[in-house]
Amino acid sequence: YFFTLIYIKCFFVLFLFLYFFITGHGVNVTVTADSTTIPAGGSVTLTCDVKHSADLKYEWVRETSSAVKSTEAVGSDKVIRISKGGKYQCRGWRTDTNSLIAQSDPVIIQETVSNRIDVKLQHSWSQIFTGETITLRCEIQGGEGKVWKYEWTAPNTNSPPTSSEYRISRVSVSHSGDYRCRGSSDYLLTGWSDAFTLTVSSSKPRATLTAHSSVIPAGGSVTLSCSVEGSAGWKFDWFRCDSEFSGARKIRPGTSEHTISISEGGIYYCRGGRGDPVYSTEDSAPVTIQKQGEGEILF
Repeated sequence: YFFTLIYIKCFFVLFLFLYFFITGHGVNVTVTADSTTIPAGGSVTLTCDVKHSADLKYEWVRETSSAVKSTEAVGSDKVIRISKGGKYQCRGWRTDTNSLIAQSDPVIIQETVSNRIDVKLQHSWSQIFTGETITLRCEIQGGEGKVWKYEWTAPNTNSPPTSSEYRISRVSVSHSGDYRCRGSSDYLLTGWSDAFTLTVSSSKPRATLTAHSSVIPAGGSVTLSCSVEGSAGWKFDWFRCDSEFSGARKIRPGTSEHTISISEGGIYYCRGGRGDPVYSTEDSAPVTIQKQGEGEILF
């Protein structure tokens, strides 16, 4: 009985050996790549290693699109050079039985494209102030028609967005620095953009109000001008008081015109605002405008 068990055990081991040898079950197939990113205009070498003693032939397939799961044959050698991005897989076939014995896990190779990529500020503001809300945009030239996923490098953040827009609410001095982006679509990858350097001013700007005259002539008017030094994109609110003891009244809201014409005396000041939500400057210093009457200056 003992020898019968030994015989059965040996027969079973031999059966398993022949089964795995013939069918290839349990065979380890490994794909190695000298790089997982193909440089623009370049190529990458893939090597298929099948741990099996039988004579083998190789088959390479590439998934060309993750969206539609389309594949194509791309080679039959153990080592191939590729210049297209995709999901690559190697298969080993026995030459004597023409049977598939194993296939590798897929390897994702990304292809670098030469599309120009830029980081741009949504508004062409030359100066950014603490507390403003800004949006940076990653623009890929010639990338229309593809669904892109974006990657950003930025100061003062551990979780940059994966979209084309980088919105910063209530920006601070700590957000100053270089911003770069790149995009990927399926198995395509752009290079990194040039750095966009963001500089955030710690001070809040003050509007400046000037008048071409402090006296309104009889039947005439005076032009007032409001500005914010060193920056653009402002709309202006205009205010008037009857006297320094009375409350201010907004006489013209949110106009992009930086000048107004007045024909009424009073104390005037202005304020700049821009962005969404609106960021406001400090009020300008007040300017007193008098109206000339017949033989006297009326206020």
